[in-house]
Amino acid sequence: MASRYIDIYKEDVVPKLVERFEYKNPNQVPKLKKIVVNMGVGAASRNSKLLESAHEEVSIITGQKTKVCKARRSIANFNLREGMAIGSSVTLRGNRMFDFLDRLINIAVPRIRDFRGLNPDSFDGRGNYTMGITEQIIFPEIDYDKVEQIRGLNITIVTSAETDEEGFELLSSFGFPFKKRT
Repeated sequence: MASRYIDIYKEDVVPKLVERFEYKNPNQVPKLKKIVVNMGVGAASRNSKLLESAHEEVSIITGQKTKVCKARRSIANFNLREGMAIGSSVTLRGNRMFDFLDRLINIAVPRIRDFRGLNPDSFDGRGNYTMGITEQIIFPEIDYDKVEQIRGLNITIVTSAETDEEGFELLSSFGFPFKKRT
């Protein structure tokens, strides 16, 4: 089943961005490449059960099997050894990416406590956007009663945009609720 965001991109976003940035060819319009969802579990070095629940929660949220993230180097102050499992990550592409984007914009983000808009300054200089979510329970797939610990997660939206302005316009066209710039 194709996501409605694919149709929105073709019918609304492409003409709007062609007009705004005066592209000569519609293929120059930035696209969404992938969405990376990452949950770090710092306490996993002391309790491996926390890491298992993080894998399960990220899998439920994204609908895809997770990848184990391992420590790249040892840090004695954090009781961390190189190669230790410390997080969970998923890369979404295609229809799953658009389905996740739909749920993120229309269901999860409005459930954020005291929400006043997403920070429009969280672009990386190349049109990619990263946002942090402090509670995984904003996703309706997560059963609040089964959650052992409230954890945050990072969501990175990778685009083919070359500038932050293009990336901002692309995500705004999809309906991202950005704060007004002052």
